[in-house]
Amino acid sequence: MGRCFACGTVFGFNPVRVPSIRSPATGQKEPICRACIERANPMRIKNGLPPIEIQPDAYEACDEQELG
Repeated sequence: MGRCFACGTVFGFNPVRVPSIRSPATGQKEPICRACIERANPMRIKNGLPPIEIQPDAYEACDEQELG
């Protein structure tokens, strides 16, 4: 669980697969919720950028061994 860097919503995610952005302030990877990715993708496409792909299990819990 964590907060979306873009909108602040608390959501569950797989920290290995969730789309993320590096915080300009800390340099740490911060998670982005599905709703924010879905809102951003049309703008990215309009601006000639590829859409951000969402991995099938990005918003599901993961096995602790994946965090290794």
